[in-house]
Amino acid sequence: MPEETENQSRVGRTIALLLILVALCLAVFVTWRIDAAPRTDDAYAYADTISVTPEVSGQIVELAVRDNQAVKRGDLLFKIDPRPFEASLAKAQATLTSLDREIELTQRSVNAQKLGAAAATASVERARAAAEQAADTLRRMEPLLGSEYVAAEQVDQARTAQRSAKAQLSAAVLDAQRATAGISGVDALVAKREVVKAEIALAELNLEYATVRAPFDGIVINLKTTAGQFAAAGHPVFTLANTTRWYVVANFRETELAHIKPGQSTQVYVLGQADKRFRGVVDSVGFGVFPDDGGADAAGLPHVPRSINWVRVAQRFPVRILVNAPDPTVFRIGASAVAIVTSDTASSSH
Repeated sequence: MPEETENQSRVGRTIALLLILVALCLAVFVTWRIDAAPRTDDAYAYADTISVTPEVSGQIVELAVRDNQAVKRGDLLFKIDPRPFEASLAKAQATLTSLDREIELTQRSVNAQKLGAAAATASVERARAAAEQAADTLRRMEPLLGSEYVAAEQVDQARTAQRSAKAQLSAAVLDAQRATAGISGVDALVAKREVVKAEIALAELNLEYATVRAPFDGIVINLKTTAGQFAAAGHPVFTLANTTRWYVVANFRETELAHIKPGQSTQVYVLGQADKRFRGVVDSVGFGVFPDDGGADAAGLPHVPRSINWVRVAQRFPVRILVNAPDPTVFRIGASAVAIVTSDTASSSH
């Protein structure tokens, strides 16, 4: 009987040792598996979003979308009353037409002024020739004054003619200078024309801004207005999510980050349809989070709260995972997700 009890005790110890060994092996396997393929259910689906903001102010006369509607790139989102911008464009175009006529008329006047200046210059040459001729005549007659060939009266007449020709030359020079200075030109009007052309371009741009279209395929989010509402430039009307690129932002423990590198393949799924698995690739690994337990104020960093305060819990850092071939009917912004990082790289998974 004691021998049988001893055998049973030995068997029990053997079984216990085997169980402990199996548990240790299982623990080692689980630890290796976690290190080799980090996994987290602290993740959510995410897509790039923009605030649809008009560039001009005005009343919304047409709202072509509804909340949560899917749109394609180039689809009309809404239209602001274009009449003020059409009027501004028409006014600028009319100003340009009027200025062109003014430039044309002014150019004719300038041409006439140039012709007048040319005529005045010709008069100067004519007066200069007359003055030179009168001076030559006086020079020839003065040496003959003492002889009987030239009378004193003739010399006096030559002197008077020489002075008159000189005065006429001075007057002609002044007239030519006055005519040249009076040429106005159209440079100022041409410069003004460039200003009007810039006003036309701005008016055309504002008229184009009055029609707001989707810059990419997306989903309308948080639409809380309707036609008739006044839209102010720079103030968002609604949000548009880009459905061409979906991410899963997974918060991994800092002890796992050494096994996560950009380019690694992943498996992701959202809890709403856990039966559908999607392939992904690590796009980037976060390098900063807002510290919960004191520290400096690091504004602008992502906030990843810890779930337990009385024990030392590893901080979590966001890892952005780009989803390959996402199903837009499955993914929603903020949906809970699960991410598993595999050991292979994206290039080996394709």
